[in-house]
Amino acid sequence: MLTFLCSLPILWQIGLLISVLLGGFKAYLWYTLGVCTSTKKLTGKTVIITGANTGIGKETAIDLAKRGARVILACRDPKKAAIAKDDIIRESGNKNVVIRQLDLASLKSVRKFAADILKSELRLDVLINNAGCATIEKTLTEDGLEYQMQSNHFGHFLLTNLLLGLIIKTGTARIINVSSEAHRMAKRLNLDDLTFDREPADSKILRIYGATKLCNILFSKELAKKLEPFGKNITVNALHPGVVHTEVQSVPSLRGFQENNDSLISPVFSKSAKEGAQTTIHLAVADEVANVTGEYFSDCKIAKTSKLAKDAGLAKKLWEVSETLVKLKPEERHY
Repeated sequence: MLTFLCSLPILWQIGLLISVLLGGFKAYLWYTLGVCTSTKKLTGKTVIITGANTGIGKETAIDLAKRGARVILACRDPKKAAIAKDDIIRESGNKNVVIRQLDLASLKSVRKFAADILKSELRLDVLINNAGCATIEKTLTEDGLEYQMQSNHFGHFLLTNLLLGLIIKTGTARIINVSSEAHRMAKRLNLDDLTFDREPADSKILRIYGATKLCNILFSKELAKKLEPFGKNITVNALHPGVVHTEVQSVPSLRGFQENNDSLISPVFSKSAKEGAQTTIHLAVADEVANVTGEYFSDCKIAKTSKLAKDAGLAKKLWEVSETLVKLKPEERHY
């Protein structure tokens, strides 16, 4: 074998060596950067995953379907969701996978989705707010909200509140919000300007994205606090999935990409979608986090956040502003 390798052209030898080293590096990442080891089954449990037709959302759906859960794919595009559903059923062997249309950039769509769920489902054990986007230009939704803020924060804020009654009725449940280390890009959060009209033009889009990820964490912490009267049977946690290399997506009138994609980073030095889904899966099933709430996770363990993400006063004020902007009604508040 050694003689054969030595007989290869030097460039081939170098290429082969690099391939072996990179393969070893990826193996090292897999075994050291957080893998869900729980074998827990979810038979009889119902799970909703937003943005489940691709990337880490799809990989999360496959894993939880393998565990026996009823998995509801909450997706904007029914055609793409149908393809994903077939893949999930084929890979998991679980036919209890259903599609419900949800466009987080439309509060009307969020309300319709929630109403349909409340009519069709008797329980909701795990809600995974996974979907999100990052755009290359600032635009407003039909509701007058900034597109990234609505897709990544306001839409999930409203959705969670509308489903909270069902979650509480279920008794023991987990709410999981996919955030990102990008929350550190937000050095401030002006609650009087969540359409970011007053933001300096330089790097505005990146700062908006960072602000949405900060909001995911603040929302998680404040919701965990509001649910304290129910004990720790209902937990709320946020997470960073890692830099995940998946396909670039497009959204209406925009070129964007699915949550936590980074097409500029080589797959060798980023996580695959399956690897990126591990912390989400861990929070959904692991017994060791059954009573952990209000935390931020990375690589299947509690991680530190920015100082701004720890601001309880800011979290409370963001909640109040969010209630107003999504027009949450008094009867829709379950805390």
